[in-house]
Amino acid sequence: MTASLPRQAAPPDEPHRPAENSGHKARRRALTLLIIGLLIGVPAGYLVISANQSRDSGKDKEAKYSATGLTPGWPSKVQRRLYQVTVPHPADQVASYETNNWKTSRLYVQFHTNAAGLDSFLQTTGTRRDKLTKGDIAIGTRDQKVSGWHFTGPGPWWGLTHEQKNPAPTQDVVVNMSDPQNPMVYVVSRTVP
Repeated sequence: MTASLPRQAAPPDEPHRPAENSGHKARRRALTLLIIGLLIGVPAGYLVISANQSRDSGKDKEAKYSATGLTPGWPSKVQRRLYQVTVPHPADQVASYETNNWKTSRLYVQFHTNAAGLDSFLQTTGTRRDKLTKGDIAIGTRDQKVSGWHFTGPGPWWGLTHEQKNPAPTQDVVVNMSDPQNPMVYVVSRTVP
């Protein structure tokens, strides 16, 4: 006698799924594209806006500083070292302004000091008081316009140009000696990259 195999049951019917209509597929595809677009577009848009604001901010600052010339305060240590301008102690009415372009970088500095401070400044610059020439307005018209300096008040005015070989800067110095014990010093130090 042969054993018969048990009868296998028919597989259960799969639950009935309604056929997806083409409108539902299109909405899902559109939603997916929208999400991808947002994931790419929002950061890209932010970068464009940020770049424009940064560029506009730079233009605003450039216009602001070129319009007002010097700003109160000491130049940074890096600027003082790079341009070899040491503001002496004591000093007040200190102001500075830096300009840069592809040809020349300039640091404009002014300060009010005493006679010993003037000597100290000139010495650290690499020159001496006896190198100053009475009536020499060593700072040119262009630099006067940029800085807003006008050397027309009571003097006497003394000046010098301290030239050095590149990469060391060249300094133009004008000193108002109307009060020899408390001179006002104006400096333009320029470097050529």
